[in-house]
Amino acid sequence: MSMTGTGGISVKREDSEIGNGISENSRNEQSSVDGNTKAESSSVVNGHFEDESGGAGGVKEGVIGVNEQSGQVLPEQPDLKIIRRQISGFVGFANLPKQWHRKSIRRGFNFNLLCVSQKGLGKSTLINTLFNRDIEASSEVGFSDRNDEVNGKMDGLKIEDSQDEEIETDREDDVSSSVKIKSYTTTIEENGVNLKLCVVDTPGFGDAIDNTGSWKPIADEVNYRFDQYLDAENKINRSLENDNRIHACLYFIEPTAHYLKPLDVEFCKQVHEKCNLIPIIAKSDILTEDEITVFKQRIRKQLDEANVKFFQPPTYAMDDPDTVKASNDLFEKIPYAVVGSNSSVTNKEGKTFRGRSYPWGIIDVDNAKHCDFVYLRDLLISQYLEELRERTNNVLYENYRSQKLIKLGIKQDNSVFKEFDPESKQREEKQLHEAKLAKLEAEMKTVFHQKVSEKEKKLQKSEAELFARHKEMKEKLTKQLKALEEKKHQLEISISNQPAQSPAQTKKKGFLR
Repeated sequence: MSMTGTGGISVKREDSEIGNGISENSRNEQSSVDGNTKAESSSVVNGHFEDESGGAGGVKEGVIGVNEQSGQVLPEQPDLKIIRRQISGFVGFANLPKQWHRKSIRRGFNFNLLCVSQKGLGKSTLINTLFNRDIEASSEVGFSDRNDEVNGKMDGLKIEDSQDEEIETDREDDVSSSVKIKSYTTTIEENGVNLKLCVVDTPGFGDAIDNTGSWKPIADEVNYRFDQYLDAENKINRSLENDNRIHACLYFIEPTAHYLKPLDVEFCKQVHEKCNLIPIIAKSDILTEDEITVFKQRIRKQLDEANVKFFQPPTYAMDDPDTVKASNDLFEKIPYAVVGSNSSVTNKEGKTFRGRSYPWGIIDVDNAKHCDFVYLRDLLISQYLEELRERTNNVLYENYRSQKLIKLGIKQDNSVFKEFDPESKQREEKQLHEAKLAKLEAEMKTVFHQKVSEKEKKLQKSEAELFARHKEMKEKLTKQLKALEEKKHQLEISISNQPAQSPAQTKKKGFLR
């Protein structure tokens, strides 16, 4: 076969050498496709070996030299055609975030917020300021059906208690009945994102003279919502789209600038393991900056002493130092000193913003220098809303679910997650059998020693009784022997002291005397 090089040299090549050239040519083509380079690429078209670079390559020159030395004639080979294929490196799984984004936008999000405070601390105003709308006016109002359900189950039950117990029960019922659970549900939209918001209000909390146990209806409501979600999970046809679990709890602290009240500490202790607790100082505009700083320190100290944990923004390994610092700053500012306002004010420069106007100046609620409202909004909505939902589902709800199932007597068998190995299984069974035999042997030894000990005690007791009887009989015999010896001795003495007497003459009786 005639092979034409760059210099027009006609040579005869062996079959194996042509195969080597073709394989080398194929490798060059593959490297050209993968690396997107044209250097060192060659092709065999219509039986001609052509170098695209215009010069003879090192491999060609080596093959030509070998053929010249051998002088072998190669048979005519069929024409070879190499098909070039362009392989795309894009698979498509990089679109997963876009798919998830489309699905999330279509499905929407839900957020359940629990607000707890005494009357007159600006709870409604702050919620309206957070979401920039009147939540109560645009919501569906509903009351919790937990109390009605409990009352329905208790119909027909009569419990006879003492008079003191009845008085105590009535007092607790009065406190619990004064606290109501009221929810406002609405759907708000921002830039095409729908959020189903449910604000749970607790009117009547802390308004009684004796507030002992006023936190119980709120804690029971949180547990009741967990139970509803657990029941939905256990159904055959599960529908978990309606998530009514509490994702965050805003607890409004009265701005006394002194210390937390016992009710505040007790409530935080009871609910911090059930929901993401975020304490805030309400109406902080009545306090000075120094009073707010001291009050925050006292609140954190009291809650730390009570082992109360509130929500901490999470940090991840891939976060940059600025993000970690911002997250830590948000956590260190808790409890947030906030101010709410639904009205707009205008300053001397003509700038309009949400705030409050006072004789001494104007407060801008969206200014971080005036209050902590911006930090609360970042923690609750802007940056960590999804983290609040995830912690509720993965930590708080799972803890409650585990405790609930354990109370019901349901325990998980961890052996089902182990890999089955017959040899190790046989070894474990052998060890268990040996341990069982050793335990049985130890029990038998214990029983044997116990019975031997009991028998020895009985024998010792019998021996002691026999020894006592022998001693008693010996003493009696000794006394009798002494008595007999004394009698013998007295008899001998009496015999020796009696004088000898002559035989007495008998007097005959009769008529011949």
